[in-house]
Amino acid sequence: MEKGLPLERSFKSSSKLIRINPAQTLSLGFLGLIGIGTFLLMLPFATKDRHHLSFIDALFEATSAVCVTGLVVTDTETTFTIFGQIVLMVLIQIGGLGFMTIGILIALFLGKNIGLQGRLMIQESLNQLTLAGMVRLVKFVVGFTFIVEGIGAVILAARWASDFGLPKALYLGLFHSISAFNNAGFDIMGDFRSLTEYVGDFTVIMTISSLLIIGGIGYTVILDILRKKSLKKLSLHTKLVLIMTLILNVVGTVLILILEYNNPGTLGGLGLKDKILGAYFHGVVPRTAGFNSLNTAELSLSSQFVTMVLMFIGGGSGGTAGGIKVSTFVIIILAVWTLIRGKEEVNIMERRIPKELIFRAFSITVYSLFVVFLILFILTITENAPLNVLIFEVISAFGTVGMSMGLTPDLSLPGKVIIAFLMFIGRVGPLTIAFALAKAKKKVPLKYVEEKIMIG
Repeated sequence: MEKGLPLERSFKSSSKLIRINPAQTLSLGFLGLIGIGTFLLMLPFATKDRHHLSFIDALFEATSAVCVTGLVVTDTETTFTIFGQIVLMVLIQIGGLGFMTIGILIALFLGKNIGLQGRLMIQESLNQLTLAGMVRLVKFVVGFTFIVEGIGAVILAARWASDFGLPKALYLGLFHSISAFNNAGFDIMGDFRSLTEYVGDFTVIMTISSLLIIGGIGYTVILDILRKKSLKKLSLHTKLVLIMTLILNVVGTVLILILEYNNPGTLGGLGLKDKILGAYFHGVVPRTAGFNSLNTAELSLSSQFVTMVLMFIGGGSGGTAGGIKVSTFVIIILAVWTLIRGKEEVNIMERRIPKELIFRAFSITVYSLFVVFLILFILTITENAPLNVLIFEVISAFGTVGMSMGLTPDLSLPGKVIIAFLMFIGRVGPLTIAFALAKAKKKVPLKYVEEKIMIG
């Protein structure tokens, strides 16, 4: 989280003024979780060769899991034992739900009352606008998550039972279901294959993609749909997220199908059905899970560009996806279109978007671009790789996507530290900063004289 944008809440209790900073607490909580994960992954029995990972490699893997990214410096299936894989699975689950959600759930099981501080932390963690119904929201988030992940695990296990046997199929189904719903992109297929062997498998492709879409649109959207049960009654936020998600998925699929149709390294050698499934999966996955059914390194430059744009946009707010979020992207598009038309108010669906929200959307985007370009510049110094490969890696890490063109295992030691830091910023930074901008209000005692400057 940026130092210049603290989110502070204060309230009186027992005649004392208590000041808390939810954004800072969340950041420290994620760091603590990463620290625990790093320690566990360094244990000798966490790896199959019984030689513990180096501190940097364990830190990278733990950060990638907690930040639900999916970038890995070592192959998950061939490197980690069942214990190590379960550690990663638990880190993914807690990272996706948010450690505060898990903490509140444990407190509820123990019969503890959730005070104002706890509710503020939930509000920050799930990116909510009000404090109303925070405890109910936590119960819904956890219950819905486990139900959807369970359904996904059963479907995948049924598909893989004939390939791997029922016991292993159940484990594979559970691991990949949790990884997909939390938009993590970790897989245990071995040799960095991800889902390339299932590019034309309808059951696997549609199950994984459905899980990551549901997890990525945000719990607020899901809850709104379940409560309203009518398209007309849905909130503006829900409508925009659903419409934009559909548009991005369709546009991504069509572009990849066209651009890669005759590429022998990706879709060229496949039948029409498999091409459509492969294009669809690659059009959906960049927002924001690191699975891939196509060889990413073989993508054309134009497809790489499309993928990077999708990774930067990301998914919905308050869910498991990363990026600047589709709602932020929509507001920017609407604001630019309004300016082009010479209008002063940004209106959509008979609703007006507040000007301060437009300012925050641009602020988040500019901040994100600044971080991406800064890290990219540093990596051009530390790494010996083509610029397009570096850009792809940086945007993937910042958007907590996890797709790579093969650079991650070959990163230098400084490069691993930088990418791990970027994954942390991508998971925690944009969320906390957006919430801080949305809630932090300062009373300005005076207004200075206005003076215009030339722009454009």
